Amino acid sequence: MGFFSRKTSKQTSRVKKLLKLALARLATARRPRLARKSISRGDVSQLLVLGHLERALQRSEQVIEEDNMLQAFDIVEFYCKLLIEHAAQLDKPQECGEEIREAAAGIMFAARWCGDLPELPLARTIPADKFGNDVVVAAKEGSGIVGPMLVWKLSGDKTNMELKKKVTKEVAADSNILVDFSELQEEAEHDDNGNSSHC
Repeated sequence: MGFFSRKTSKQTSRVKKLLKLALARLATARRPRLARKSISRGDVSQLLVLGHLERALQRSEQVIEEDNMLQAFDIVEFYCKLLIEHAAQLDKPQECGEEIREAAAGIMFAARWCGDLPELPLARTIPADKFGNDVVVAAKEGSGIVGPMLVWKLSGDKTNMELKKKVTKEVAADSNILVDFSELQEEAEHDDNGNSSHC
């Protein structure tokens, strides 16, 4: 029995170490994404100035992608800190509260989406062993106990037209540019009526 206690304790300290490394790497991982988001927003603004609304909407997908990943990093950071702080509870998974279970499932889910954080795939195996198949399946599918905001930020549809319009409007407002999406509606209706579209 003592052997298993030591093993579990060793696993827990390994998880803590990996999560601390992931936390340290987060600062580095954020920098290029912040830069890409800024460049993409600048591109959207420039395209709007030039009157290329459709291209601006397409470019806004990159803004959405970078912004989603940055927000996912914030959630992952919170989960890492929570699991590090309450690591002792991982030794008794059956006694863990919902918050700890959600954090563990969130880390397991994020591991396959966050290539910027190579520690997560290594860290996920230990909570997977401790919490069992139900949590592993939920984490894999991004359902049940996994936080829906994290799931959306990592796997949501970045090509959603309403979301692209929202981001484009925000960029336009920041740059004092007026945007009229009714032109796009008219073009779409024009195309639906069998007329050829011109790029």
